[in-house]
Amino acid sequence: MKLLRYGPKGQEKPGLIDAEGIVRDLSSVVDEIAGDVLSDAGLARLRALDPSTLPRAPEGVRLGACVGRVGKMVCIGLNYADHAAESNLPIPSEPVVFNKWTSAIVGPNDDVHIPRGSRKTDWEVELGVVIGKPCKYVEAADALGYVAGYCVVNDVSEREWQIERGGQWDKGKGFDTFGPLGPWLVTRDEVPDPQQLDLWLEVDGHRYQNGNTRTMIFSVAEIVAYLSQCMSLQPGDVISTGTPPGVGLGIKPTPVYLKAGQTMRLGIAGLGEQRQRTVAAE
Repeated sequence: MKLLRYGPKGQEKPGLIDAEGIVRDLSSVVDEIAGDVLSDAGLARLRALDPSTLPRAPEGVRLGACVGRVGKMVCIGLNYADHAAESNLPIPSEPVVFNKWTSAIVGPNDDVHIPRGSRKTDWEVELGVVIGKPCKYVEAADALGYVAGYCVVNDVSEREWQIERGGQWDKGKGFDTFGPLGPWLVTRDEVPDPQQLDLWLEVDGHRYQNGNTRTMIFSVAEIVAYLSQCMSLQPGDVISTGTPPGVGLGIKPTPVYLKAGQTMRLGIAGLGEQRQRTVAAE
């Protein structure tokens, strides 16, 4: 099942994609793709619906972030062995954890704003994990049972603020529009193995990132279990699990960064695609 949110910014409605790829309105059934709707029981209720009985959304409607009321967005850094190598950094012995502010979250095809004065805004295609029920002190063997589903994330990053301005990474990760989510949330029953997913990213038609989640250092199950030891995870929380090689920072001999007027296109097998235009922040 593919769940989404559609409509103008701040006025998104819940929806799903039917077998023909048509967006159907779920407003008469649930008020949001959030909270208990993401539980096993909540998803089973939606799965039992006949999509043909639901109203169609307007054709070409804007898609919002695929999850509403996100409580926190937790990110994992340096989680692909080949990305750590291109960054000239050692393989971490434990997950590298940082946060992306929820004010950064936008729709999958919304504009990405290059911050004022930025010289080093970068791209990162990542597998997003959406939590479906309260999760605390779980074991890796049980961790995937707490996942509602998966989505595409672009962990946009300003490298100067992340690396050169002191403090922690969070500053460079949390600018407005730096967290596109979607196009939809694919429920976990449709993703039998989250460690076998191809993911890729292009800028202006040039393929920079080509990877597969099998090269993750810490698996999705290990990440969920690890985070649950140091925080409670709640329904609708999003975990962004790291990026494969090919980010602008890692390009040799000269890094390549985004500028206004470019187009990013990225996707994950079975989870859909995003497309963003870069614009100068006002």
